[in-house]
This record gives sequence, structure tokens and C-alpha cells, in this order.
Amino acid sequence: MYDHIGLRVKDVAASARFYAAALAPLGCVKSYEDAEGAGFGPPGSPALWLYAGGDASQGAHVAFRAPSREAVAVFHTAGLAAGGKDNGEAGLRLDYSPTYYAAFLTDPDGNNVEAIWGTE
Repeated sequence: MYDHIGLRVKDVAASARFYAAALAPLGCVKSYEDAEGAGFGPPGSPALWLYAGGDASQGAHVAFRAPSREAVAVFHTAGLAAGGKDNGEAGLRLDYSPTYYAAFLTDPDGNNVEAIWGTE
């Protein structure tokens, strides 16, 4: 169901230290960190992303795995019809990877929700 989750944090380094310690017993490792963010998950598969700048009032980011490109497009259309706001129509996100196909919506509470297909 989930592909990845993103949380906004005030201090990337402090939050990265916390999550590295807390998630290590669960078999998760830090696989990426810079001044703007950090990624954690099973080795080679980060699924929790920390993003600099902001607080929880700016909403979380949740990405759902889709079974096809068509499902990504339907997610976007159905979400708009149900009161979501466009935050990125269905399409390739080449800045993420050559096969990253996704669509983004802002839900009624301000959270950034995404459907993604094709990252493998």
C-alpha cells in the first residue's frame, strides 16, 4: 500500500540521529542525508523521508503504490472530484528517476498525497 512517507522537521541532523537510533532495532538504516533531508528504511530502500524546513502544520507526505500508470491517473482524477487540490498531474518525474511515474494531490487537511508507479 505505502511506498514512502515524508515528514517535515525543524532540524534534519537532530531528527536523523533520533530516527537512526530508534529504527536500527527494526532493521532500518539511514541511506541518505544532506542539509535538506534524510532517508531511512531497509538497506537500499528508504521509505521514511525527513524534509527540512517547516513544522507538522504544513502537513505530511504519504505516497501510495499504484498497480499501473492508469491507476495513477485515476487516483488524481478521483481525488480532484472528491475535493482534493492538484499538486502535480500524472506524469514522469525524471528528476527522481527515469521510471518514476506519479501524481500528487493536496488532501482537504493540507497533506501532500501521491500515487506512484514504476520505481523498480
